Amino acid sequence: MIEKTKLLTIGQFASMHGINKKTLMWYDEIGLFKPAFIHPENGYRYYNYHQSPILETILLLRELNVSIHEIQLFMNNRSAASLLKLLDEKITHLDLHMSHLKAIRKTLCNHHHNMLTLLNIDLSEIHIIEKKKRRLVTVDIGKDISFDQSVEMIIAETKKYKLHRLHDASYGTMISTESLYNGNFDDYSQLFIEIPFPIQKAGLHIQPQGKYVQAFFKGDWEKMFLKYEEIFDYVKKQSLNLYGFSYEMIINGNVTDKSTEYIVQIEIPVSS
Repeated sequence: MIEKTKLLTIGQFASMHGINKKTLMWYDEIGLFKPAFIHPENGYRYYNYHQSPILETILLLRELNVSIHEIQLFMNNRSAASLLKLLDEKITHLDLHMSHLKAIRKTLCNHHHNMLTLLNIDLSEIHIIEKKKRRLVTVDIGKDISFDQSVEMIIAETKKYKLHRLHDASYGTMISTESLYNGNFDDYSQLFIEIPFPIQKAGLHIQPQGKYVQAFFKGDWEKMFLKYEEIFDYVKKQSLNLYGFSYEMIINGNVTDKSTEYIVQIEIPVSS
């Protein structure tokens, strides 16, 4: 049986593939995708069903942000091997982009949680909360490090992990409970940074899973020791012990630029 190929007008073919017919006209003009037939008298373009898989491949590549030049190179040397190579490259790029979007989502969720906390917290209250284990990047610091220096160190560290922005990560300071019990309330030993995607690296700090005492402080940083004294009284009444490190994090740094207005979240693991 002789198969007769049905011809479709440019409008019909464009509609079938969910695109504008001007796109097909442009593809024809640049030599990327030609009609199956052009009427010799009126110049009308016609296409057939056999061309659909080729057009869909072009549209898929465009959706993956493959440049017209790259697609033209592929179309001039169309083969399974060349398409596989091109798709491998784009899948790798897409995986990286998806990882970045997941990281952004986690960062947004952290900010969202912080804003809800700001709107609902009673700064005088102290709570016991449950936390999951976290892997943190840490940077050793000395007692005399300034706030400006700590920000510069955090920026330098986040760049190592190819984060796009400083606020793609959550970060803060750590002070050992031993220092706190000894009254050395300014004995900060490390900056911590939570990278918003899984990383494999030796020497990461493991923030343990379990119960934490959580408190908030606002005001002159030199008076933060008063909040720690409140925490000491609270855990003593609860027959609990502090251990490990206190993790301090400013939760409103993106809605105020006055240090006296900063609200510091304090979380310390506790045991019975």
